[in-house]
This record gives sequence, C-alpha cells and structure tokens, in this order.
Amino acid sequence: MLADSHCHLNYKGIAEEQQAVLSRARARGVTAMLNIATRESEWDAVLATAEREADVWATVGIHPHEADQHPHIDTAKLIERTRHARVVGIGESGLDYHYDHSDRGRQQASFRAHLAACRETGLPIVVHSRDAEDDTFGILKEELGQGSFPGVIHCFTGTRAFADKALALGFYISISGIVTFKSARDIQETAARLPLDRLLIETDAPFLAPVPHRGRTGEPAFVADTAAFLSNLRGEAVNDLMAATYRNFRTLFAKTGPA
Repeated sequence: MLADSHCHLNYKGIAEEQQAVLSRARARGVTAMLNIATRESEWDAVLATAEREADVWATVGIHPHEADQHPHIDTAKLIERTRHARVVGIGESGLDYHYDHSDRGRQQASFRAHLAACRETGLPIVVHSRDAEDDTFGILKEELGQGSFPGVIHCFTGTRAFADKALALGFYISISGIVTFKSARDIQETAARLPLDRLLIETDAPFLAPVPHRGRTGEPAFVADTAAFLSNLRGEAVNDLMAATYRNFRTLFAKTGPA
C-alpha cells in the first residue's frame, strides 16, 4: 500500500481527467491520497472529490502565495471547515520568501492563524517553506509553545539542519519527486538519513514529476517511482518503505482512520 501525502487533484492538468488519474494511481498500489487546498475558491471542489472517492481525503488552507488575497480567512473560518468528516488536515500554509507573491507579514499572520486552528482542532498542519527556514522554524516553535499540534514539512527541499530542527519539534518530513533529480544531491543526502517512522512520500501533482516521468504532468501514480528511488537510496526493501510511509500517513492524519 502507498499513500500520496500531498497532491492537487483539482488543479488543471489533473481535473480534466481525474477519474483516469485516480484509476492509474490505484493500479500502482496507491490506496490513500490527500487532496490539498491552497485558496478558498477551491475548497468546495477539493472537498467534493474527497466526498466522492473513498481513498481521497482533503485539507483546507491558504497557500502563502495567496495570503494577500485572503485576509478574511482566520482561525475561526478554518476551524468551521474542519468539521467536515473528510477534512483531515490544515494547509497548505507557511512561508515562501522565494517568490514573495504575498507580503511577508501577511504570510506570517496567515501561517499563525492556521497553526492556531491546528492547536484547537488537533489536526496536523501541512507546511510550505521555501527560502524561509529561520522564520518557519521560529514561528512553529513559538506556536508550539502555546500548545502542541502535529505536522509535516511538505515537499522538503531545505537544509539538513532544518530537517533536524523539524524532527526535533515532532514533525514529519515529506519527500517529493525532486529527490530523483540528478541535481538534488543535498536532498538525497537528507532523505537517506531521515528516520523511517517520520518519513512521508508525495507527488505534489500536477507538479514535480519524478524520473522517469520528468517533463510530464505529475500524478499520484508516480509516488510509486519516488518510493522505489528512496528504497534504493536508503538501502531498504521497497515494500517495507511503502508500508512504513503508509502507516506514517495514517498516523499523522489520524482522522483518516486506522491503517
């Protein structure tokens, strides 16, 4: 069994053939997919897919790129939507200083609102962090000081030091198809040493298709290719790695039910 811990099934490139995409994923052993929200306007569609498909769950959240456009999305609004049975996490939220599509102060305020919702609901936070390691860690540490909540650093591309800090906070680390790229030596070195009980795998579909699918639209089926690469990188049997990351997914996103 395999879990794609982060995909966007309602994004262009997948939404047009969603049923075929889901069928291809299932044919490769993917039995759990987390459909991630990034803006309020897509929440209903993301939830509708999760309602329709028994192996798909959803999050609600605002991507840091969208923070300027969503000042009205506060902790209370997030909590209200998490009452839906198929919402198992909050996000993706966080900080992106690479593109700075939204004001950094607004990104930080939005991130804190999401974390407060996690603290109140017990649901995990799905963290996006790019070129913002110090502030991401600082905010997580401060907010955890007010009460615990679980979470994952999604599509990890950070430093080894950041991975260690996130693990020390109790977070999981999710590895995407980027790890299969020849240029991703630093990520490969970090992925090789992550504790197996804190490791997740994702596609971030329709983005970041792994080798041997580079240049194509990403889809959840490709999580099997990333799993195969990671098993070789880490020297673990592929079935063991798949089973462990599946259990980790069901443990972190506990609202999905028992593994």
